[in-house]
Amino acid sequence: MNTTPEQLIARMSSLSDPARLRVLHLLERQPMLVNDLSDVLQLPQSTVSRHLKQLSEQGWLVSHREGTSHQYRMILEELDAAARELWTLARTQTSDWPAVSQDRMRLSSVLAARQRDSRSFFAGAARDWDRIRSDYFGTQFSAAGLLALLDPAWVVVDLGCGTGALIEQLSPHVAKVIGIDNSDDMLAAAKLRVARLGNVDLQQGDLTQLPLPDAVADASVCILSLSYVPELGKALREMRRILKPSGRAVIVDVLPHHRDDFRRQMGQTRMGFDESDLTTSLRDAGFKHVSFRPLDPEAQAKGPALFVASAT
Repeated sequence: MNTTPEQLIARMSSLSDPARLRVLHLLERQPMLVNDLSDVLQLPQSTVSRHLKQLSEQGWLVSHREGTSHQYRMILEELDAAARELWTLARTQTSDWPAVSQDRMRLSSVLAARQRDSRSFFAGAARDWDRIRSDYFGTQFSAAGLLALLDPAWVVVDLGCGTGALIEQLSPHVAKVIGIDNSDDMLAAAKLRVARLGNVDLQQGDLTQLPLPDAVADASVCILSLSYVPELGKALREMRRILKPSGRAVIVDVLPHHRDDFRRQMGQTRMGFDESDLTTSLRDAGFKHVSFRPLDPEAQAKGPALFVASAT
């Protein structure tokens, strides 16, 4: 659609002020906050805001809120053809203005100062960074980022799903999660927890005789559940059976220990898993590319240390 005379005149009028041309030169290079623009242009924020308002009304800029301020940007590709031609002409005729050149120099100084501030902050915060980050942002975001690496088309089976805590985390990132547990009470709690999730299927079953067809899953996870299974080999063969040929299994459980009181309190059938024994058992069950890694104990954890094992 051609630009109307009124639209063209309005666009040209919006470029008739040297300060607005300077603004566009800066925002074509990168997004900026209002206060940064004010520093670079050496103009009051109220003046800069007035120019930004007019340029935005004519479609030169887009913005979004950042805290109590707004960040503005200009992307040439998002402008219509007439606006691109008009700006190309204006930019060519004004790029060697002394004010524009000095704006670019001040922009470099402002960006360098921001970088120095950032480096100075991290230099002082390195020792306490983990605490600072958790104080401000919590501890869940790292796990959320890692879960986002999962293939969204996957079907994942949670073996010994318990109350559904892991299912709740997995559900937003994959096509389907199947939870298996042999405890009525655990499944009842899991049903309440995941009731709002439409891609979850909970089933009752034993890990040595899973109620699933062959090759149904892209991945299986078994978190702190194998310690309750008397027949390890049978459980691992079932885990292998339900996986697709390229499927991957992940196991987290207890390393060998001598705390029989703990084993009895938790109702477990074994005193942890030795790397050599579990690796051999996984390979005997048909798995390949087996890895085994002890996990560093968490400071507040009272139980035996854990490991994570994976296999394809």
